[in-house]
Amino acid sequence: MTDTRNQKPDDPMAGIHWNLGRSLSYGQYLQLDKVLGAQKPLSGQHDEMLFIVIHQASELWLKLCLHELAATRAQIRADDLEPAFKMLSRVARAQAQMIQSWDVLGTMTPADYMRFRDSLGQSSGFQSWQYRLLEFMLGNKDARLIEVHASDPPNHALLGRELATPSLYDETLKLLARRGFAIPRERIERDWTKSYEAHPEVEAAWLAIYRDSNAHWDLYELAEKLVDLEYRLQQWRFAHLKTVERIIGFKRGTGGSTGVGYLEHVLKRGFFPELISLRTLI
Repeated sequence: MTDTRNQKPDDPMAGIHWNLGRSLSYGQYLQLDKVLGAQKPLSGQHDEMLFIVIHQASELWLKLCLHELAATRAQIRADDLEPAFKMLSRVARAQAQMIQSWDVLGTMTPADYMRFRDSLGQSSGFQSWQYRLLEFMLGNKDARLIEVHASDPPNHALLGRELATPSLYDETLKLLARRGFAIPRERIERDWTKSYEAHPEVEAAWLAIYRDSNAHWDLYELAEKLVDLEYRLQQWRFAHLKTVERIIGFKRGTGGSTGVGYLEHVLKRGFFPELISLRTLI
């Protein structure tokens, strides 16, 4: 009998038993019966399968991004940046896959989509708790957005905890303060449930790092990794906007959002403002 004493409650292998005389198959390890059985079109229309697969795959990539970014934040908190660089590079590769997915979805025409759109009901990408968690983790926080998930208590609670937790950028600024840079106290001891607001002294600290990158190489590299992270997320947002525009024009979204109008609005939201503004000063 397999010893399960060291299995975690959320261990994906829990319940799968084998012994040395029986090998674990590829399908068992990946639990493909569950993964490949999760596509259940409701309309009978050909293109609904494409719609489901793209969005499920995006949620899987989001899961990986969240896994890596949570670990990145922990490494920054511990002032151990080299492992964080690898993690952020992995996130960048995952983001590239997510951006590319919009090209695949774009092969669906407006007529194709309208044949099954009613089957979606009020479901919408706006309701993705993983995407909201990503935004909170990066610092774009708004307590009102949690209420969309009130009917899902576990993830509602998860979002609440993340809302009150210092973001990736907050932890980065704490690191700068520990390294001796003059980061204002109100930027590293504040209400974490609020979105970060830029400060000229933070910009000055980053400018000093960029102007003497050899002396602060790991902080300089971290800054550029963060800029890359925001750049790719904005690319993903823009590709999303243009795909929605291409398929439904300016109709309202299925969940009641303004569709393209909402996506245009979020494009204006950045995460690491001083890392962008300092470029004007270099």
